[in-house]
Amino acid sequence: MTAERLYEALSRYAGSQGFRLNRDREYVLDIIAGLLKNEERYGYRSCPCRLAAGTREKDADIICPCIYREPDIREYGSCYCGLYVSKEWNEGTVRHTAVPERRPLQ
Repeated sequence: MTAERLYEALSRYAGSQGFRLNRDREYVLDIIAGLLKNEERYGYRSCPCRLAAGTREKDADIICPCIYREPDIREYGSCYCGLYVSKEWNEGTVRHTAVPERRPLQ
């Protein structure tokens, strides 16, 4: 899959879930490139902003969309890596802050 095709698919998916992709298209394409690289490496799209163990079982919580996405967006308007955001985050009506890591130390 190409980065552009995945961008379109993720955009549709995000909308269906009540989220958006980050309005910074170039940033999103960089994240998507990382997702595709991790899929090539591991066979699944682990979050490129986190260190993957390399096994699906150990990385299940960080396979995009990760299990931390919804609470991150609910609390901060953005997920940890900034791929998925709320409408308000994209519009700039909520403060953009760094999202703390929720994943427990391994």
